Amino acid sequence: MRKLGLIGGMSWISTRTYYEQICKLVQKRHGAHASPPLIVESLDYRDFANLADEAGWARATGQLIDSARRLEAAGAQAIAITANVMHRVYDDVRAEVSIPILHIADRTADKMQADGVTRATLLGTKPVMTEAFFRDRIEARGIELLPPKAGDVAALDRLITEELKLGKASREAERTLKTIITISEQEGAKAIVLACTELDLVVDVDANVLPIYDTARIHCRAAVDWICDGEC
Repeated sequence: MRKLGLIGGMSWISTRTYYEQICKLVQKRHGAHASPPLIVESLDYRDFANLADEAGWARATGQLIDSARRLEAAGAQAIAITANVMHRVYDDVRAEVSIPILHIADRTADKMQADGVTRATLLGTKPVMTEAFFRDRIEARGIELLPPKAGDVAALDRLITEELKLGKASREAERTLKTIITISEQEGAKAIVLACTELDLVVDVDANVLPIYDTARIHCRAAVDWICDGEC
């Protein structure tokens, strides 16, 4: 198996999800005692929790670049960034290392396109829902993403930042997500893109009114494909 580097810590909930999912998927392929070769760089989430301006994003970019370089120097043969929103700086980080970085939106778009999904709602933090860096990679495959609603963006961003990234799963968060998903179906969405790892704390990915494309799960499967088969 090939050695994968994970840039984590954004948040620890997300990092735990990646480690657990990748290990379980490898065990399905290679037996109950199999363990994937992984290197984890767990960053301090305080440095990424409130990126409100371009100066903050520039600092965050530098930290991710340094992390990717350390992983490469430690022997990682590919990298996965364990946070949807930090793919905002994917191109900058990718340019500074010689090993591949698996893009979470590209892998999600691959899966949606293969399933024939043509219209969906994208849910995540404010940058993921409103900026081009994530949406464009999905829409480039001919998949229409419904326009984000300001109220939903604000509500989700607050719940993710103040609750879910701290490991809290409140009934309010569950109700908010259920309402958004139900209304999305009424407005013609054929699927939900769950583009925040922590959202699976309050969304039943396997049983919902619409198919749920959990980007973290898809990313983990792509990572295991690379670990086991070299597909990147």
